[in-house]
Amino acid sequence: MTHPTSPRTPRRTPLVLLLVAATVALTGCAPIVPMDPAPDAVNPECAEMIVRLPQQVADLDIRQTNAQATGAWGQPAAVLLRCGVPPIGPTTLPCLNINGIDWIEDTSDAPMLRYQAYGRIPATEVVIDSSKISGTTALIDLGAVISLVPQTRECVGPQDLAPSPSPSG
Repeated sequence: MTHPTSPRTPRRTPLVLLLVAATVALTGCAPIVPMDPAPDAVNPECAEMIVRLPQQVADLDIRQTNAQATGAWGQPAAVLLRCGVPPIGPTTLPCLNINGIDWIEDTSDAPMLRYQAYGRIPATEVVIDSSKISGTTALIDLGAVISLVPQTRECVGPQDLAPSPSPSG
């Protein structure tokens, strides 16, 4: 005996199509942010940091990225984070201490500002579009996850350097 098609069957198809269309529409609104992984992105400490990234930075929502150990916020992305970048050595670039985190600041591509958490390995880099948000606010919001990597060195200024011994003659 054959059963006639249930009256629910025709209704399911439009509902499924509606759900698929809604999903595609929502995903289309926030495409994945393309990024390159840093050389040491596979470092386990990067993984510990990335799973704890805040859902918002400077009131911008987190976005999905296509690379390991990265994070992005805003649409278009105004804050980009990469863990596992090569640590910066001695530099003449300014060092800022924001809530206990030392940051090396590179403004050479302003309004895109590049910050690296100093004295932490693996090193983390944050690029901020300062035409859209406050760099200080973004760094404050990221401080908790950056502090998961222990700091082994601190920034020093000219006042912290010992005077060179004078040659004896």
